[in-house]
Amino acid sequence: MTDGLPNPQRAFAFLAIAIAMTMSVLDTSIVNVALPTISNELAVSPANAIWVVNAYQLAITVSLLPLAVLGDSLGYKRVYCAGLALFTLASFACANAHTLPLLAIARVFQGFGAAGIMSVNIALVRFIYPKARLGVGVGYASLVVAVSSAAGPSIASAILSIAHWQWLFLVNVPLGVLALSIGARTLPATPTSAARLNGVSVVLNALSFGLLISGLAAFGEAGATRRGLIMVAVALVAGVLFVRRENRLATPMLPIDLLRMPVFSLSMATSICSFAAQTMAFIVLPFYFEQTLKLSETQTGFLMTPWPLVTALIAPIAGRLSDRIAPGRISSVGLLVLGCGLALLCQLDAASTYLDVAWRLAICGLGFGLFQSPNNRVIIGSAPRHRSGGASGLQSMGRLVGQSSGAVTVAIVFGLVQGRHIALIAGIAAALALIAACASSMRRMADPVDSAPDGGGVQKQPVSER
Repeated sequence: MTDGLPNPQRAFAFLAIAIAMTMSVLDTSIVNVALPTISNELAVSPANAIWVVNAYQLAITVSLLPLAVLGDSLGYKRVYCAGLALFTLASFACANAHTLPLLAIARVFQGFGAAGIMSVNIALVRFIYPKARLGVGVGYASLVVAVSSAAGPSIASAILSIAHWQWLFLVNVPLGVLALSIGARTLPATPTSAARLNGVSVVLNALSFGLLISGLAAFGEAGATRRGLIMVAVALVAGVLFVRRENRLATPMLPIDLLRMPVFSLSMATSICSFAAQTMAFIVLPFYFEQTLKLSETQTGFLMTPWPLVTALIAPIAGRLSDRIAPGRISSVGLLVLGCGLALLCQLDAASTYLDVAWRLAICGLGFGLFQSPNNRVIIGSAPRHRSGGASGLQSMGRLVGQSSGAVTVAIVFGLVQGRHIALIAGIAAALALIAACASSMRRMADPVDSAPDGGGVQKQPVSER
């Protein structure tokens, strides 16, 4: 197998991935802004309208790891193109759904399609870029995910200001067709493995992660704490059974073999903590802008821009640096900068100016951009090439778990504490970033070779490939 793709095929292959990743990540949050409108037009309660969001999130959560196994077994290109085709068709169905049940069902299939994209995107990047430039590819991929996650509300507001809510889904159709046509021609065929799906493992995976995410979300609903506790408890029991079963399998769905590697597990921990911190900030800041500073939705979206903008500028640079400098060091510095930026947000009050907010968010964006690309490079680079699908699936799962945990933390703080939410939540987020920085720095002690510079960009081979 050749080491990466030649240009211009490499550029077009990544373009196909970037378009699909943008759509799948955006649709995790972009619909939130339109929920009041959807609720009114479909004549349903806000509580029921939440299922437009939950159906998509749950479908992704329960299918990420099974689809990652299919990627290892059938080839990443096949799973990616199938997921993209399903996502595009389901987006068209969402735009034409005129009742809540139909919209929720269409969102489930859209979520399955998004999982097909998310489960193998980083694995494909590993085969698109040569080993010596893996950090560059991961940097661009991290840029797409970070900016899409952060810019969702602003993009939704822009679309809704000129079009009906159905266009939140319809815009995916031409973009999906474009990405599919480019990807079918340019994405590389990858080696397959003997990995096979196991029905019992699929069920235990769905119970473990589906009930965990649903239970965490229930903590944010009034009067649903008991239900949330029961769901989390069942998820933990199912998780124990899942892990015990996977331990006995030669090719586990849950990549326990990867999680046993200290460098990999520490990188996953830093990812979960950082995305939890980011989500907490992105949820509480709009409340601060609109309730304290009395800004409109459009002004709020504009004032949030410095974070994703700086991340977009820094992530590719950090990816290139990670090919030459130890990725763990860059990640640790980025997390420290992120923690400082979040701590500075604690100082905001009713007298703060736009400039006071903007430069603090720019610092947060700088830290997040420095962290994410090198960290993802370690996650995918530390796994054997034939286990790239499992590593890619876990990387996406870590982001989802972090985002869900951050949202739950904000909901709990809102329910327990009156006033000064921005200071408390930003403080908790800063603490999470610093904890992640500590975990990142431990990677050097766990595997000094993997944390050291690799001689001008030659990627260190995983143990199983040496």
